[in-house]
Amino acid sequence: MRARSSLRERVRVLEAEVQENRQLNRRIAELTDVVAELLIPLEARDQDRVDEVLARYQQGL
Repeated sequence: MRARSSLRERVRVLEAEVQENRQLNRRIAELTDVVAELLIPLEARDQDRVDEVLARYQQGL
């Protein structure tokens, strides 16, 4: 019985860690998208577009 309880607790902890990793991966993907969106406007010196992308990003925080 004790082994089952210990195993259940370990599974619960692992599931929580998996969820945290999913959230971190999603955040990394969002940041990658923002960086990609900024590269072209920065190269083209399109400050209005840069400001728009940054404002959208900040609203999502």
